[in-house]
Amino acid sequence: MGEIIRRPLARCGAGGRLLTLAATPADALRGEFYMATLFEKIIAGELPADFVYRDERVVAFRDIHPQAPVHVLIIPVKPIPTANDIADQDADLVGHMFCVARDLARAEGIADDGYRLIINCNSHGGQEVYHLHLHLLGGRRLGRMLPAP
Repeated sequence: MGEIIRRPLARCGAGGRLLTLAATPADALRGEFYMATLFEKIIAGELPADFVYRDERVVAFRDIHPQAPVHVLIIPVKPIPTANDIADQDADLVGHMFCVARDLARAEGIADDGYRLIINCNSHGGQEVYHLHLHLLGGRRLGRMLPAP
């Protein structure tokens, strides 16, 4: 298991520049180009983030537009665009994301009172960055997800 980081880190990654516009092998065969997501740039160390956890499979950092006192994003290093794109062989990775969320909730002191875990999928689900990510929210009573009917 990785480590919970108790201090902000400016950058993550071991070097090597992630190109903003790079053709993947599959895209190259179709003559298309692949645009790195905001999260891939953060993982590569091209953009700063307030990291709270990282290991070889996932990173976690504080959301820059928090919706609760604690709002952490848990993101797989492997780029998976949406929940629809999770492959059967990704089951351990997705399970690991939830274990990291549990451990971070404990470290942030929100586990006992409760917290919310959210994965948005595609535009109607509110997904803004097309790289799978798990929101960990807590630190206050969160209320209903949707208005009562």
